[in-house]
Amino acid sequence: VRLWRCRCPALLSRPAGALRASRGLAAGPEMHFGFQTVTEEERREKIYQVFESVAKKYDVMNDSMTLGIHRVWKDILMHKMNPCPGTLLLDVAGGTGDIAFRFINYVRSVRQRQLQRKLKHNQNLSWQEIFESYQKDKFNSLGDSQVVVCDINREMLKVGKQKAQHLGYSEGLSWVLGNAEELPFDDDKFDVYTIAFGIRNVTRIDLALQEAYRVLKPGGRFLCLEFSHVSNPILSRLYDLYSFQVIPVLGEVIAGDWKSYQYLVESIRRFPPQEELKAMIEDAGFFKVHYENLNFGIVAIHSGFKL
Repeated sequence: VRLWRCRCPALLSRPAGALRASRGLAAGPEMHFGFQTVTEEERREKIYQVFESVAKKYDVMNDSMTLGIHRVWKDILMHKMNPCPGTLLLDVAGGTGDIAFRFINYVRSVRQRQLQRKLKHNQNLSWQEIFESYQKDKFNSLGDSQVVVCDINREMLKVGKQKAQHLGYSEGLSWVLGNAEELPFDDDKFDVYTIAFGIRNVTRIDLALQEAYRVLKPGGRFLCLEFSHVSNPILSRLYDLYSFQVIPVLGEVIAGDWKSYQYLVESIRRFPPQEELKAMIEDAGFFKVHYENLNFGIVAIHSGFKL
């Protein structure tokens, strides 16, 4: 079964600033790029440049900025998803592969436990039958599960592919260059759609949510992990102090890029709060939308279903 289509072949080879031309959006209304006011086209191009700049140091900076806690947040997202063998996942803005690799590990673990239970409850199997069962599972460790990583940025995808090769991930994994606002996939294709720390960098969040709804199967699930708004006033002040005084400095020292990390901090402050994002997800057509705050709202996981 063909998982994706190119709805407009030129889209994937065009510069980021031209990606919305097919929908008739001009340079467009003024938008925020961090604390700056820019046109829609300028915002798209600037964000593309940010991630092109930080791609090679992206993982190191994530560890440095969050003291490694981003790994826990992504683990929680995966446990909330709880994918079973056979799940087809689309991970958008997932260029470096963090969610994809966790998905593969999780499904492999579920498959292994299923096999162990099967063998445990069937005590009459011969040694040969047990051996053959393990061999079969070895060559189909994902149970037909697949994850498609879709990212608009070539450099981020390049880093993800290099990591996958280094870590030995190949089975059930695909990499696609594409825009969250105009996904190059057919309707009703995926069981789960994830976007982790990516939706605040989408130029038109409403269009990205509509696309998420379109490509999910009926009954499919939307999951978004994103920096959000801290409700505790004291913690919020400390968080702001750390964000604006420390993170750009880390960006300069580790990645040689102060401006990109200044933007990333500002983009978090400009991002809609939890309830507002929930309403936007509902407006896109999703049902049973709710969110869970992690670490007092520093990040939140939003979930919804296409019914």
